[in-house]
Parts: sequence; C-alpha cells; structure tokens
Amino acid sequence: MKIGAYDFITKPITLDSINVVMDRYVKYQQLLDETNYWRSESNRDYDFRNIIGESASMQQVFETIKMIAASKATVLIKGESGTGKELIARAIHYNSDRSHQPFIKNNCAALPEGLIESELFGHEKGAFTGALRNTKGRFELADLGTLLLDEISEMNPTLQAKLLRVLQEEEFEKIGSSETVSIDVRIIATTNRDLKEKIKENLFREDLYYRLNVVPIFIPPLRERKEDITFLVGHFIEKYNKANKKNIKNLTPQAIEVLMAHDWPGNVRELENTIQRAVVISKDPVLDIEHLTLTESRHTSAEEITVVHKNKKLEDIERETILSVLKAHNGNRKTTAEILGINERTLRNKLNQYREKGYYKD
Repeated sequence: MKIGAYDFITKPITLDSINVVMDRYVKYQQLLDETNYWRSESNRDYDFRNIIGESASMQQVFETIKMIAASKATVLIKGESGTGKELIARAIHYNSDRSHQPFIKNNCAALPEGLIESELFGHEKGAFTGALRNTKGRFELADLGTLLLDEISEMNPTLQAKLLRVLQEEEFEKIGSSETVSIDVRIIATTNRDLKEKIKENLFREDLYYRLNVVPIFIPPLRERKEDITFLVGHFIEKYNKANKKNIKNLTPQAIEVLMAHDWPGNVRELENTIQRAVVISKDPVLDIEHLTLTESRHTSAEEITVVHKNKKLEDIERETILSVLKAHNGNRKTTAEILGINERTLRNKLNQYREKGYYKD
C-alpha cells in the first residue's frame, strides 16, 4: 500500500470480495480521470478574444460568438480544413454557461461506420459481439455540456435520421436497450464540405441540415485574410519559443514577403507547422527565407518572389513590405519595427520619406 497499491484482499478470497474492490477502484479511477481532465482544461484559455484574427471577417466571427455563446442554439461551423473550426467550437463552449460542464468531441470521419452509433449513443452489455460491459456514448457523456460533431458531412444517412430524432426529442436509446435516456446537450457541428451539394446528391438529409444550421459560422481561409498572417506568426513564434527554449525575435522582411505571397492551402494549421519547423531548425535569432519550408503554391520560394518583383526596385519591395506590416498592425509602429527587425527611429525615417513622396499618410 505504501508503494502504490490501491487496495488488498485477505484470504480466503471470494469472487464477491474481488468484485467489491474492483467496482470501488473503477469509480475511483473515473473520479481521478475527471479531476485530471478538469485540471488540464483549467490551464487553457479559450477566450475568443485570444484567438488570433484582426481581419474584418474574423471580427465578425468573434461578434457572432459573443452573441450566441450564452444560448443553447445549435451551431454549424463551416470552413476549409485547417482554418480552426474546433478552436471556435471550444471558444463557444468555454464562453457559455456550460463552461464547467463537459466538452465532448466526436470525429464522424475517424470511426468505422459500424462503431459510430455505439460511440454516440452507447450500448448495453451483450448488445453485440465484443460488448463486454455497459458503455456510455458521447451524448450521455456530454450531458449538461457541449457535444462537437466534427466533420458531420461524413455521417451515413441512417445515422443522420437517428441524430435528427435526438436533436428534436433530446432523448435516445442505447444499443441493446429499450430504456429512454434524456439528455441536455448543446450541439456544435463542423464541416469542410458544401452540405447543400451533399443534399442534392442525396448524401445528407435536408431536414437535418436545417436543424444544425440554426447559427451558421463561416471561418474564411487564410488566403482571404492575409492581414492576419503577421499576428499569427508572432503568436506561433512565442508559442514555439517557449516549447523549444528558443529566443527567436522576428522575421526578415524577405521572409515576411514569402509568407504573404503564399496561398496557404493548409490554412492556419499549415502556417503554424511552417513556423514551428522554422523555430526548431533556426540557429539565428531572426527567421529568414532559408528557414521556411512551404508546400507547393502560387509562390513558394525566394526565386519565385524575385520573379514576382522582377520589374520592381529593391526600395519599392521594401516600402511595400513595411507599409503592409504597418497596416496589418493598425499603424502600431513599435510592433511593426519589432516584426521587421528594425528600430523605431529607422521606421520613422522611412515613413517620413514615404510621406514626402506621397506613398503614405498618417
């Protein structure tokens, strides 16, 4: 017991005594798991104000979160892979009255078709081969909290009908049971597909779509909000500096130009991976083009950037870079100077030159 045993059983050993100890241990372990879960969750900050995005489109997303977080309204989050749909879902939950209740996730695309019904609704012991004990499904685990149905477009039509009934009646039966289980769960669904096209192909129920689409939220791809890139880069540098005990300060103007020219097919996830790799491999305090590894896109290399600017002078490229970073940071000169790796005096002198030539206005 002193070195870690949970309990002991004295002889003569009976099956009942083993069952009593094991039942007690299972309940203890469940309580311990829940405690560890909430302790880890409490260290995270899902305040939507800390989600990076200064663009008008992302500000609209934040306004929507503020308006609907406290309600129980079902939310459908749409957007390409890597745009941060789950992060938005968590922000909705953790800014709601349900924030101290469970946030349960179910990836509809990750489970085999034969298992997803059991995962969602649970099953009774003996309900099918391999059902060795009574098991709660995600709906029951999320009671009083939030259930995220990730990639809802991948759910098969038969299960869609059962899901529709749960959304309407707020009750269901476990597999192998006739007992009705009532639940109070907020549903948030995500998709990277066009559900209206799926409806036309008879792959998604129209009535379920309208039941889920009570509050639609669209997360724009990164290529449509490039003004957020410098903010995101600063956030990821700070994050991976801490994780890797590095002290990366900023990026060169040329590196920023490459990032701004890239199409980002993998969206914010791709940008994060790019900065993580750069921080890990860099031996310098400033990230340059050589540290960036990008997927194939419209512009992916220093040579291609040179082609894009082949008719421009170096001073024109420098001016455009400085003014784009300044604009992305709402005219904040201190932040702009830090990102560009120059001092504020140099930046001020550059801006004075641009103002005299009519390129810049305060």
